[in-house]
Amino acid sequence: MITNLREAKASLSQLVQRAAGGEEVLITVRGEPKARLIGLAAEEKEGVSREEWAAELAADAEAARVGRPVTTPQKYWEEARSDRF
Repeated sequence: MITNLREAKASLSQLVQRAAGGEEVLITVRGEPKARLIGLAAEEKEGVSREEWAAELAADAEAARVGRPVTTPQKYWEEARSDRF
């Protein structure tokens, strides 16, 4: 797929999903190719599974709901959001 920068900015989430699904997305500026968006191969992906991530977030939400302090360092949030890049 080929798209220009303006369209890519407006639909980045969809483009990332397409790239994750195996499609290559080429981004152009003034008609000239400038960037390529591709998905990660399965062996390149790291971290916890989606289910583990959801369970951890649910546990932290429950802890916050009942007033227990939950430590959430920046690294934790970066790791939790890493699948969104």
